[in-house]
Amino acid sequence: MSMALLAGIDVGTTGVKAIAITADGDVVARAERSYPISNPHPGWSEQDPEDWWRASEKALAELGGEIAGIGLSGQMHGLVALDAEDRVIRPAILWNDQRTGAECAEIEERIGFARLVELTGNRALPGFTAPKLLWLRRNEPEAYERVRHVLLPKDYVRLRLTGERAIDVADASGTLLLDVAERRWSDDVLAALELPREWLPRVLESPEVSGETAEGIPVAAGAGDQAAAALGVGVVEAGGPASVVLGTSGVVFAALPTFRADPEARLHVFCHAVPAGWHAMGVMLSAAGSLQWLRDRLAPEASFDRLLEEAATWPPGADGLHFAPYLAGERTPYPDPDVRGAFVGLELRHDRGALCRAVLEGVAFGLRDSLELLLSLGVEVRVARVSGGGARGRLWLEIVASVLGIPVELTAVEEGSAFGAALLGGVAAGVFGDVRDAVARCVRARDTIEPNPAWAAAYEDGYVRYRRLYPAIKEVL
Repeated sequence: MSMALLAGIDVGTTGVKAIAITADGDVVARAERSYPISNPHPGWSEQDPEDWWRASEKALAELGGEIAGIGLSGQMHGLVALDAEDRVIRPAILWNDQRTGAECAEIEERIGFARLVELTGNRALPGFTAPKLLWLRRNEPEAYERVRHVLLPKDYVRLRLTGERAIDVADASGTLLLDVAERRWSDDVLAALELPREWLPRVLESPEVSGETAEGIPVAAGAGDQAAAALGVGVVEAGGPASVVLGTSGVVFAALPTFRADPEARLHVFCHAVPAGWHAMGVMLSAAGSLQWLRDRLAPEASFDRLLEEAATWPPGADGLHFAPYLAGERTPYPDPDVRGAFVGLELRHDRGALCRAVLEGVAFGLRDSLELLLSLGVEVRVARVSGGGARGRLWLEIVASVLGIPVELTAVEEGSAFGAALLGGVAAGVFGDVRDAVARCVRARDTIEPNPAWAAAYEDGYVRYRRLYPAIKEVL
């Protein structure tokens, strides 16, 4: 088995990414296939599940080689409604769909906010799966009457790949239907929402074999994208590395020693891809997306490297310029879709570089909001592994390390969720003894960025000022 190849398939929002790795964690093949998103009404976001399957099938075939095991990852929360013959009833409603505000309020009223958080580790948010089912029942009753099975996006690909209906505990945690502490579907939540348990697939731990392909290749249960990505950078134990994702959105993710929900549900608390493990994560909606917005609107001709060079000419704090990164609302620590972003403290001398520096720092402060909440849950964080498009900027990494007050590391492989999925596929195939063995053999740090001590005082003061922005913005909106 030392020469076996392991495949990871990540069913993302804009496309499928597939990789093949060796048992030592070296990436030997990559394939990507894209597909469209449909927005038939304002706030709606849908996709055809058949697009996921066609893209996954082609990407997997492009990898070539002899595959010993497959792991799955993908966008979380999406509702795939199937009839009795496993046919798709309507387009899948995605994680970023915003139509279910009334249903979220209904869920918290039916169950009670405190009881909901106690059972599921989370509050009701429009992105989650359960409110989508209630919306379907209220607004498309004919489609709802045909439902016999409910899957999430990557699990539809599993169904087509193996013929099995299954889900892992990490992805199931994002449905708002799982008893996260007990790692099983919640009879209490299902009864309160009047949803049939038989609609839901069997729940497995992430590295368990969920089925086999027609060629006899074992397919691991897999994990939602964030849990898989965290596994791919080595986040397996409480007290070990945390994960910081500088993607379009920003995530701070840490393993928990036991299940413990934030009483105000400002953090998501889910089952981890490590059996008998849990994790907590904070999510800010506009991280690298904030820098993308700045470039697209003010400097479309400039490269990101050029913007970072200009930002580096300004000192920490950009001489009093602050940025609130709430361009698309916010989730952690403020579950507020209506708040908006702002620059505060602009002067005539501030130029494009100052604006960029303020954006880099504002996002870092937003990440610190999540870190502070993790610390309040008793999580010990000594180092963070950073991934995502924003991790390619050295200045930004030094700002993040300095604002968080901990070193940040880059790993040798930057394939994110697909890499974590491949590790799970290796456990399912017997190439690795367990998830910890997979991480120990395959995940390696290649660079460490330390906090800049000369910036510490400026960023402590800057974070205090940043914390005042949200209530001030809300007062004037």
